[in-house]
Amino acid sequence: MSEDTIRLVTVGRILRRRRRLLAVLVVLGALVGYGVSVLFPPRYTATASVLLPGQWEERELRTQVEIATSSSVVDRAADTLRWSGVGSKELRERVSARISDGNIVKISGTADTPERAQRLSDEMAQQFVAYAAQIAGGTTGPGGATGPEALRQQVTRTNQRITDLADAADPGQTVESVQARTELEKLRSALQEAMQKLEETDPASSKAGLVVMGAAPRPAGEAPPTRWQLVGGGALLFFVLAVAGHLAAARVNRRPRSEPEIAAALGSALLGTVDVPGRRRALRPKARGVRDRLRRLLGVDTRWDLPAPRSSGDEAGRRIRYRRVCARLRDRVPNARRLLVVVPDDDEVARRAAGQLAAEAEGDPLLRVVEVQVSRPLVPDRGTESGALVVLSAGARTAEELAGVAEACADGGHEVVGVVVAGAVRAPSSGSAGRPPEPAAAVAAEHEHATGGSA
Repeated sequence: MSEDTIRLVTVGRILRRRRRLLAVLVVLGALVGYGVSVLFPPRYTATASVLLPGQWEERELRTQVEIATSSSVVDRAADTLRWSGVGSKELRERVSARISDGNIVKISGTADTPERAQRLSDEMAQQFVAYAAQIAGGTTGPGGATGPEALRQQVTRTNQRITDLADAADPGQTVESVQARTELEKLRSALQEAMQKLEETDPASSKAGLVVMGAAPRPAGEAPPTRWQLVGGGALLFFVLAVAGHLAAARVNRRPRSEPEIAAALGSALLGTVDVPGRRRALRPKARGVRDRLRRLLGVDTRWDLPAPRSSGDEAGRRIRYRRVCARLRDRVPNARRLLVVVPDDDEVARRAAGQLAAEAEGDPLLRVVEVQVSRPLVPDRGTESGALVVLSAGARTAEELAGVAEACADGGHEVVGVVVAGAVRAPSSGSAGRPPEPAAAVAAEHEHATGGSA
């Protein structure tokens, strides 16, 4: 199986075993998105189109886009609109321009109402066309006309000066006066010809006359992100973060999973593994407080990264496993008449396995089951017991917690004589799926729940 397939299987396991938690987080994310949409009022965007006639190069089109959103155009639009509380700086953040297919500049304006958005985009388009016309006409400078218009005025003044000089020349028919008037006329003709060629080659003459292609259509809906987009985005964000958090937690998880690792963490020998049949709900830990009930409600009271329980065999096969563990226990502690069985108080699988183990031992040795709180383990002091047997589930405890249980047994004067790992299996479809049948000896087995401070 490839690594990608394993990841998909892992994600599917998260979705199945944490569906309640994921559903709560999705709803919470949707509420957060709704709250964000309330804090940020809806916005509407309208777009006006301006046609640029003639042939334009790409760099010239980019220049026109920059001119359309320049401070000069925005300031003129702000002076015309005169919206209360909206200055040129804020208005500049609400407008944008781009080049569409062909020589068309799309000018967009965003406002809090559709009417204002339409008016803003229309006004920006009008001011852009007017400003571009002033640039083409050369009348944007503070000192009056510049560019082509200034050249035309200068040519007119030069022509007038030539006429004045021709009239002031000697009206006689001398050779010098005729040559002077001829030179002046040649100068006038050359000047007019140069001006005509300048007008023919001037790009502004063929690219002036920008046209607004009608009023901007009034927006029918909100500009993204809309309220529903924020709600959906919040729900999706929380869902992705929850799944990613589960994957990250599983990646850094260093809990002992195999039986040898568990036995090594407890500093004892592995006596065997036993099976506990039952449905998943029946094998869940007991809810002893509000926190436990909340964890059970959200479905986080059991680990999601454990493999799916395998199918259970017959009752005879399961009891053989228990009897073999009891035989190994007698061989390891041959003279023991009484042993302490330490079980985590929140491990229902281990608790049932300990009860069945005590039943199969039939008093040889007599097993005294004690439940301990793993976070603060406390084991009763040694009495007539010859040691302690630890029964727990695989993959449910960290190495530090297992070491704490071993230390608590040592503080109570008990030597850990063995470890039994219990695994949950699916109960057969026929028959009872709950607690396995226990012989009468199981009723006589002592059972205690140890509470108190740290060992």
